[in-house]
Amino acid sequence: MNLLKSLAAVSSLTMVSRVLGFVRDTIIARTFGAGVASDAFVVAFKLPNLLRRIFAEGAFSQAFVPILAEYKMQQGEEATRTFIAYVSGLLTLVLALVTAIGVLAAPWIVWATAPGFADEAERFDLTVDLLRVTFPYILLISLSSLAGAILNTWNRFSVPAFVPTLLNVSMIVFALFLTPYFDPPIMALGWAVLVGGLAQLLWQLPHLKKIGMLVLPRLSFGDLGVGRVLKQMGPAIFGVSVSQISLIINTVFASFLVAGSVSWMYYADRLMELPSGVLGVALGTILLPALSKTYASKDREEYRRLLDWGLRLCFLLVLPCTLALAILAEPLVVSLFQYGKFTANDSLMTQQALMAYAVGLLALILVKILAPGF
Repeated sequence: MNLLKSLAAVSSLTMVSRVLGFVRDTIIARTFGAGVASDAFVVAFKLPNLLRRIFAEGAFSQAFVPILAEYKMQQGEEATRTFIAYVSGLLTLVLALVTAIGVLAAPWIVWATAPGFADEAERFDLTVDLLRVTFPYILLISLSSLAGAILNTWNRFSVPAFVPTLLNVSMIVFALFLTPYFDPPIMALGWAVLVGGLAQLLWQLPHLKKIGMLVLPRLSFGDLGVGRVLKQMGPAIFGVSVSQISLIINTVFASFLVAGSVSWMYYADRLMELPSGVLGVALGTILLPALSKTYASKDREEYRRLLDWGLRLCFLLVLPCTLALAILAEPLVVSLFQYGKFTANDSLMTQQALMAYAVGLLALILVKILAPGF
């Protein structure tokens, strides 16, 4: 089956990225431990990452890809290029405004999402400084996600699947070699995020050119295709944001706890992202274009078959992963993170968070499969 082949390719590249991500996190944990500096970075990185997951990779892709597939099949190449130009123009404008607001309003954003930090001036100010550096990442990664959605529609799954690796490489290089040049050293990770986001966007541009879909952004507020994308984004935003906003709620509560609490939850969540990314994201990525094509051709039987295939595969693969995360929480955390400044107590707290997170793994991945179906 072509879908199974595509799933294997995307899952393999996602696995490489996730493993490299664990190398990144091991280096960061060893270098900074779990304390004031790491908490500040986790919060500053989580906010643009949250917006990326909700809008760029979540709601936007689910609204954009089906309409793009329809244009590709029914409207012809020139109309498709025009549609992409208008969508990219509006996306760039909106995200540039969001980025500017985020940079200017950084103190209020930190206060709203990590109110416990307000009682500690050092942690609060450091988080604000880091957020101002990392917030432009939302613009870069959203444009990168747009490019990835186009490439996926043309069945070039491996190119966008490789993209997360570039961010990991950037953060590893900055953490290992460039921290002495920043004051405080944790600021190196903030700039690493920005450089990684730029690399992720630039990597995909030559591949867009190869398929003839590299166009300059243009604005047209009255375009029907753009209007359809915006209309479909509303329900998609609601569906995707529920699980993501829960992470912010976790951060709000953790910000009132002892220093390191935010970091413990971050490292537990990172371990959850291995099965979530390798299985959930990969399945959602290859299913969305296929579902879009069958929907455009009004083949309801094939549509049901594709969705059923995804759900069956999810249950088959995810349940063992859930048990493995719960049972092997201690050796996983100790072997990956307990080095340098990351203490035995940090490992214990991270293990407990991971065991709690594992309970919701199946539901989390089912959402990634079912959401494209809507």
